[in-house]
Amino acid sequence: MIDLKDVSYTYPHTVQEALHCLSLVLEPGRCIMVTGPSGAGKTTLCLAACGILCHEYGGRKAGLVTINGRNVADYSGLSEIAKNIGIVFDDAEAQMIFTTVEEEILSALEYRGLSCEEIEKRLATIMEVTYLTALRDRSPHNLSGGQKQRVALAATLALGNDVLILDEPTSELDEHATRRIVEILSGLKGQGKTILLVEHKYAHFRDMVDTLVVMEHGEISAVGAPEDVLRDERIRKIVIPDFAGIKTRAPLPEPTQSKRAAATPAIEVRHLSYSYDEVPALHDVCIRVNAGEFVAVVGENGSGKTTLVKQFNRLLTPTTGDVEILGRNTRDCTITDLAHDVGLVFQNPDHMFFADTVRDEIAFGLENLGIKNTDAVIDAALDEVGLLHTKTLFPRWLSRGERQRLAIACVVAMQPPVIVLDEPTTGLDGDEARLVMEILKKLQVQGHTIVVITHNRDIAQYCADRMITMEQGRVISDART
Repeated sequence: MIDLKDVSYTYPHTVQEALHCLSLVLEPGRCIMVTGPSGAGKTTLCLAACGILCHEYGGRKAGLVTINGRNVADYSGLSEIAKNIGIVFDDAEAQMIFTTVEEEILSALEYRGLSCEEIEKRLATIMEVTYLTALRDRSPHNLSGGQKQRVALAATLALGNDVLILDEPTSELDEHATRRIVEILSGLKGQGKTILLVEHKYAHFRDMVDTLVVMEHGEISAVGAPEDVLRDERIRKIVIPDFAGIKTRAPLPEPTQSKRAAATPAIEVRHLSYSYDEVPALHDVCIRVNAGEFVAVVGENGSGKTTLVKQFNRLLTPTTGDVEILGRNTRDCTITDLAHDVGLVFQNPDHMFFADTVRDEIAFGLENLGIKNTDAVIDAALDEVGLLHTKTLFPRWLSRGERQRLAIACVVAMQPPVIVLDEPTTGLDGDEARLVMEILKKLQVQGHTIVVITHNRDIAQYCADRMITMEQGRVISDART
């Protein structure tokens, strides 16, 4: 059992409490799901519950955390606590240190001191239930975001802990993989495991959740049986996304064949194929995106979505075939050239950040492109995504959802004609996700071409003009919504 009593915490170099007098009991064999806006303190709650705040972080701390009736401060360190608690962080890649998927999982099994026969048996079982068997020899760092999350979960499951703390374990998973994770966690709960789950996909987990906790501003604003908590309409909007009504203008008319032939598309992909070290990722992809369109690209993890959009700014170059952006072949352009025309928000926003402040993060791109009046542009971009108050903060102090919005602000500030976003609502609650999509729709109305990779088909249905579906590196459908 984990018991938090009147826990408060303030990160170093900040004045705002991340947690304020928070009390919560995680009882054996129960599942508590924690949700709420980015910056609400959900990840900090996880760090407190597993002892990381106590043993690894500075800052101001108050209150008491006990694990199995023992003060977390009395444990010798995280290694001792890890015998009781397994944790999957919101940044799955940060947990990976080995060269193959198999080695990541083996390291956890070997830590338990099992026999060779038992290790092989459990390795096979864990890889099967997490759909990793075909990826066992791949480098974790070359996998898609969703595949990395499955590797992190598999390594944690291999530890065999009685308590699991999972910080958004399905944020980058497609619908099929999310359902599979729900099945796995439901089975573990049935075995008596205790689960603390930070998630935004309540609908998928509703049948296994005993207690629903909604956090705001470092405090618990609602807690109880899910059906009771969701009776409050304001809380319900935070927990359950609603994208209906975002299409505020009439759909773009289908161009005639003659107009389609005459117009220069924003993006044209012709017979594109791409391989990673002889592993095929894209096969003969042909796509045309007209200027001013809002296109959603959907498909399962590993279907080639991210590999496709990385061709648009030449982070990747076609193995065969061609990609044209506003009439220019990417083979004839540098990444810097294309930065004027295409802005890309990565699936993991942390891959974009290196500056010491939020302001400097945005200023870097503006200065590289020679954009003037940077202070006004920066303020406008941050205000657009609701982060003006964070301008002087270190980017990695922000929550996952806030970092996602900062990444969007970095691109929006540069005002490229084409804006590409890889899972832009990852880590966002219902209200925040809707806000981001409303921002993107506004940009479309202003004339930008928007391409969004998403696992959320509601986003594709309610926000996009077209939905392109990919499977195993191929486009299998391209239809208007």
